Amino acid sequence: MTGDLAARLAFLREAERIKDTLRSGVTASGRAESVAEHSWRLCLTILVFADLLPVELDRLRLLKLAIIHDLGEIYEGDVPAIHQNTGDGRDARERADFRTLTEGLPAALRDEFRVLYDEYAAAATPEAVLAKGFDKLETILQHTQGANAPGFDYRFNLDYGKARTDAHPLLAEIRALIDAQTEALAEGRTAWAG
Repeated sequence: MTGDLAARLAFLREAERIKDTLRSGVTASGRAESVAEHSWRLCLTILVFADLLPVELDRLRLLKLAIIHDLGEIYEGDVPAIHQNTGDGRDARERADFRTLTEGLPAALRDEFRVLYDEYAAAATPEAVLAKGFDKLETILQHTQGANAPGFDYRFNLDYGKARTDAHPLLAEIRALIDAQTEALAEGRTAWAG
């Protein structure tokens, strides 16, 4: 058992690096956001809306997907949405990095994490579809709250991840509210009333 516990602790020590992996988004105070902060609020977002999801949905699995989804960015970092290109090999690199990160875990846990990672990447289940949609919503929401640089392209967000957020009626309804705020910011108006 001691070796098993040590392997889990080693994974957690390595995963701590995600706290220092920065995203292109900024917080309301103007500080660069970390991938860990994004993942935390993604999980919180899911909890906030969980009671509105279909009862047959596996909420624990949805949260697991949200926690796992960006760990592949641990070594090479986040690629801003505006610079993402499906043909650049990023997905394969992130998957390889995730496999490296999980290599030392006990086999059953390693395999569970890898299945979750691949499930998310492929949007292979209703839970993964929702996780991907909520991921896009959290990113866009942060862009409406962050102290963004002058000239920030808010209009980019009006199309960003639309296919993911259109995949479920609840996501689409939340998206419409965030898009209204994004539109206000794009026009130079204040987005949030409170």
